Amino acid sequence: MKLSANWIRDYVDLAVDDRRLAEDLTDVGLGVEGISGAGADTVFEMEIGTNRPDAMNHYGVAREAAAIYDVPLKPLAPSLPSAAKAVSDKASGGTTEVVPFPIIVEEPQLCPRFSARVIRNTKIQPSPGRIAHRLQLLDQRPISNAVDATNYVLWEIGKPTHVYDMDLLEGGKIIVRMARAGETLKTLDGVERKLTAEDLVVCDAKKSVGLAGVMGGYDTMITEKTRNILIESAWWDPITVRKMSRRHGLHTDASHRFERGADFESTILSCDLVAKMIWDSGGGELQGDVIDVLSKRMDQAPVMLHMSEVKRILGGSLDAGQVFRLLKRLGFTPIPEGQDEAAFRVHIPSWRLDVEREIDVIEEIARLHGYDKFENTLPSYSGAVMELPHAAMDAALRGRALALGYNEALSLTFISHRDAERFSSGAQVLELENPLSEEASVMRTSLVPGMLDMLARNLNRDVADARLFEMGSVYQSEKGERVEPMRLCLGATAAAVKSALLAAGALDVSKGGQAAAVEMFRGFKGDLENLLALFAGEVKYDRATTEYFHPGRSARALVDGAVVAQFGQLHPEVAELRKLRQEVFIATFDLEPLYKIGLRKVGFVAPAKYPAVQRDFSFVFDDAVSFGKMQTTVSEVGPTELRDLTPVEIFRGGAIGSGKYSILLRVRFQSEERTLRDDEIAQWSEKIVNALTGLGGTQRA
Repeated sequence: MKLSANWIRDYVDLAVDDRRLAEDLTDVGLGVEGISGAGADTVFEMEIGTNRPDAMNHYGVAREAAAIYDVPLKPLAPSLPSAAKAVSDKASGGTTEVVPFPIIVEEPQLCPRFSARVIRNTKIQPSPGRIAHRLQLLDQRPISNAVDATNYVLWEIGKPTHVYDMDLLEGGKIIVRMARAGETLKTLDGVERKLTAEDLVVCDAKKSVGLAGVMGGYDTMITEKTRNILIESAWWDPITVRKMSRRHGLHTDASHRFERGADFESTILSCDLVAKMIWDSGGGELQGDVIDVLSKRMDQAPVMLHMSEVKRILGGSLDAGQVFRLLKRLGFTPIPEGQDEAAFRVHIPSWRLDVEREIDVIEEIARLHGYDKFENTLPSYSGAVMELPHAAMDAALRGRALALGYNEALSLTFISHRDAERFSSGAQVLELENPLSEEASVMRTSLVPGMLDMLARNLNRDVADARLFEMGSVYQSEKGERVEPMRLCLGATAAAVKSALLAAGALDVSKGGQAAAVEMFRGFKGDLENLLALFAGEVKYDRATTEYFHPGRSARALVDGAVVAQFGQLHPEVAELRKLRQEVFIATFDLEPLYKIGLRKVGFVAPAKYPAVQRDFSFVFDDAVSFGKMQTTVSEVGPTELRDLTPVEIFRGGAIGSGKYSILLRVRFQSEERTLRDDEIAQWSEKIVNALTGLGGTQRA
C-alpha cells in the first residue's frame, strides 16, 4: 500500500530524512519496498504484514516511528463545535429536545459496538485541495467532502467508517441484523446482490442499506442533494466479514481491515474525525452527542512476561529496565510483578490484536531493540548433533539436479480443487477450512500444478529455456490419517531440452516435427536416468502413465518393481488449458520408495583383462513391442558373460511397413576369466536371435 511520508510527519516530529525513515521502518518489520515523489509528495510503497492492521495507516506508522526514535506521538483530539441539544418545533413554535438516533443491534456477538453521529444542514461539495491531493497521492479518487472524509480517516487511523443520507433512511432508525434468505441489496458499486441468511447487514426500518464491514448500499449513498448525514463507525466480527467478502466477491479497503481486526476503541474517535472534516468543509450542525451502542467490551487479557524467558530467547543483553522502556514506547503497559522485577504483567493496547502470548511480546521487544544488536551465539544442545534421516539422499538429488542445469524453485502448498482432481491420481484431498481463494482451497496432492505455474510464469516473462526442480511434501488423507509423502518434480520447457541436446551434439538439427519431439523426450528421459542412477536397484520402464501426460511421449520408471517416477511431455490439452506458450516436460519422483532402496554404493572395479566381443542384430518389430520387453527376453536366454544390450538405432518409414519399426541392437559379451571363443559367441547369438524372433521380431539381413 501507499503512504505519504509528509502525512506521517503530521503526528510525530522527526529529525531524519525520508530515506532514513524508510530504512528504519523496514528494520522493525514495516517494509518500505520503494519510494516515489519528492518533498511533500514523497510516497512510501509499503509491504505490511496481515497481522499488523494497526500499521496500515499513517497514524499507525507514525506510532511506530515515535517508538523507534523515542519521541512523543501527537494525540488525535478533533475539536468539534457544540452539539445542538434541541431543535426548533415549527408546529408548536417552540423547541424539542433532541432524541438520540435509534440504533438496534440484534447480533451483539457479531457487532459488539456501533457508534454514530448525526450532522444536519451540511453542504455536499468538493473536498478542500489539501484533502483531495493527499488522497490522490494514494491513488484514491476524490468524490465529495463527506465521502472523502471517510476515506481520509480510513487512511489516517485505519478505521473504516460510512456515511448515510439520513433522509433516505426509512423509519428513522438503524437495525443490525442477519439478512433474510432471498433479500437483495444494491451496493455502492451498482451491483444488485442476493443475500443469504449468513450475511450480516445494516438496515433501516424497511430495507438493507449496507453489507456490514464490506460495502454500503446504493439507495442511501451521499449525493449533492444530501443535507443530513448519519456517520457510522462500528466494530464487526472479522470472520463474518471475511466470509461475506468471499461469498460476494467483494474485497474492499474496509473489509481488508475488518477481516484482520480493527481497533475496538477507535469507533468514537473515527466518528468525531469524520464529523470534524465534514463540518469544516460543508458546515452544518451536530445533533446531540455521539451515539455509542456498546454490547460488550473487547478487552484483551494481559500477558505475563518473565525476564527469564526474555533472556533465554534473546540472550542476556537486555535488563528489566530496558524491557520496561521498550514496551512503554510501543504503547504497552508493563506492570512489574514479583521480586526484582523478575516478571511483568503486560497490558496490550486496543490496536494490537495480534499480540496474545508471551512470545509475541518478546518479538516486539526484539524488533524495536534491533535484531542487529544481539550477540551472535550458537544454540545450546545436549547430546550428539542429529541429522535428518534422508539428508544425504536429499543433498545428492539436489546436487545432481543442479549439475544437470535445473534451478531449485518453491511453489505454494495450496492448489485448487480443479488441479487436485486432475493431478492427484485418486489421492484424497485435505480441504482448508478458511481458504484464501478457490485457487488455493486444498493442500497440494502433487507438485505438478505448482511446477506448471512456475514454468508458465517464466514463459510469460520471455524466459523460454526454463529448467526447474522442486523437492517437498504433498498432503493427502489415507484411511482417515493425514500423510505427507516427499516428492521431487522436474520441469523443463522444450526450448531448454533442445538447447541442452544441441550443446551435447545429441540432436539432429535436420529432424523436425514428431521426430524432433521424440528426440527431446529421450533427452529429458536422460535427465531422469541420471537422477535415478544415484540409487541402487535395477530401473525398468513401462508406458502406464497418468492422463495428463502425452500418450506417446511418456513413461513410468520402476525400481525393483516399485513405481518411483512418471515423466514425459505434458498432454497438449492440459498445456492449452494452462496457456503454456510451448511444450513442457514434467517428471515426478516418489521419494519414499527410492529412499528405502538407498543410494548406490560407489566402488572400484578393475578393467577386465580379457577383450569384449560385440555383435549387432537388426530386427523389425511391431510398435507394441517395447525395448523393455527385448531386454527381459534377452536377459532370460543370455549367458553370464552377457554384459549389456543397447539400442543403437531406430528407423521408421521407407521399406518398413506402417505400425512397425526397425531397431539395431548391440550385444556385448565379456568374461573375467578367459578369452571368449567364436563358437561360443555364435551359439549365444543364435539363442538371442531365436528369443527375439519368438517375441515377434523379424531379423533383417
